[in-house]
Amino acid sequence: MVDTPELRARFLADIQCNPKVRAILARWQRLDLPDGWLVAGCLFQTVWNLHEGKDPAAAIKDYDLFYFDAHDLSEEGERAVQARVERELADLGVSLEAKNQARVHLWYQDWFGHPYPRLHAACDGIARFLVTGTCVGVRPSDGDLELYAPYGLGMMYEGVLSPNSLTDHRALFEQKARSYRERWPWLRVRVAP
Repeated sequence: MVDTPELRARFLADIQCNPKVRAILARWQRLDLPDGWLVAGCLFQTVWNLHEGKDPAAAIKDYDLFYFDAHDLSEEGERAVQARVERELADLGVSLEAKNQARVHLWYQDWFGHPYPRLHAACDGIARFLVTGTCVGVRPSDGDLELYAPYGLGMMYEGVLSPNSLTDHRALFEQKARSYRERWPWLRVRVAP
């Protein structure tokens, strides 16, 4: 599937079918996230739910927000941002995770067992999701929605789960792919030789 302007417009319309995504984006300015993006699961899983005719918000475990603050790499700073996000969005009744992409390299290896490079922007983190077709983020910009999808949207709409060469941690990928296929059985794994 070619990543056309029509597909990009379809994606932006599809994610707004999820009332939780719509509400987060409507309150974006109040979150005050430097280089902030709404990312990953809440976006592509909304698309997959619509594909199956389900409620757009069904089976979405959390709503992830990435930001980039190189001036505060502390856990305390990240916890303060997390608390602010939770206060602003508490009424939505969803699990929220706000992660400073400037500090991922400090904890990733301890948590996942693999090294992680120092990033330079929030988009660097989006481009490193384990499953290539899930590398996506959106944010309001000048009255519109800005979309970042470094590998396009085709694999997401085709239901293809393929490991990301930037973070080819195969066991972690396989675990994630299994979890996705349990909830959306039509998805298929494609691993390059």
